[in-house]
Amino acid sequence: MEPILTDSHCHLNFEPLGNSLNQVLQNAREHGVGHMLCVAVNIEKFPEVLALAQTHENIFASVGVHPDEQQGADPSVDELCALAQDPRVVAIGETGLDYYRLKGDLTWQQERFRRHIRAARICNKPLIIHTRDAAADTIRILREEDAGSVSGVMHCFTESWETARAALDLGFYISFSGIVTFRSADSLRDVAIQVPQDRLLIETDAPYLAPVPYRGKTNEPAYVRQVAETLARIRNSTLNDVAMVTTKNFFSLFRQAVQV
Repeated sequence: MEPILTDSHCHLNFEPLGNSLNQVLQNAREHGVGHMLCVAVNIEKFPEVLALAQTHENIFASVGVHPDEQQGADPSVDELCALAQDPRVVAIGETGLDYYRLKGDLTWQQERFRRHIRAARICNKPLIIHTRDAAADTIRILREEDAGSVSGVMHCFTESWETARAALDLGFYISFSGIVTFRSADSLRDVAIQVPQDRLLIETDAPYLAPVPYRGKTNEPAYVRQVAETLARIRNSTLNDVAMVTTKNFFSLFRQAVQV
């Protein structure tokens, strides 16, 4: 029986995926991918994300503003909660901190992050966390804002085991992308081996970060299978087991998502 994989983080409304969506979804089915979470990065494009989830029963949506977004709407807690009321919206984010791309006074980024956490607590939906070169502040703010009360996922994880452990202690899940397949990612694979089975997720972050052997090409949900195969190999498991566990974990975390 073909394993049922779940891509816990992708951007199906981004080009070039959006203009070939039928083929992208067919490819996903042929590779055993049964569910996908299409993640919002700004408010302006959120209607596209929501429309995908409303049209396809195996696609779910999130609402949020990426930490790198400097243009466009910067929603209040109430505005985020209002947008999250749709039952197809199963998470708040992606949100978090990114000190890699942006420099200087990033207080505004931290305040936006806090608003997202507060909205998640009010509407009781988990968080999708982006963190880059900002692990200490990310964990500190998650603690200060009681993010553990709603939980969430550290998406596209590339940090240390220390950071993973701190996130796990808050009740968060750890999601691995195609980066875990890269030749240079030995330290990340060491982290992936240690993550408890019941906190493990997989993703593509499509259309970015295509895994080996597709590096340099447009990523798509079908390629989450390569992530699962790598985790199965390094964790001395099987593809079926990784698929089963990560899909179960997805629906445990995103508790308002309905499995079809």
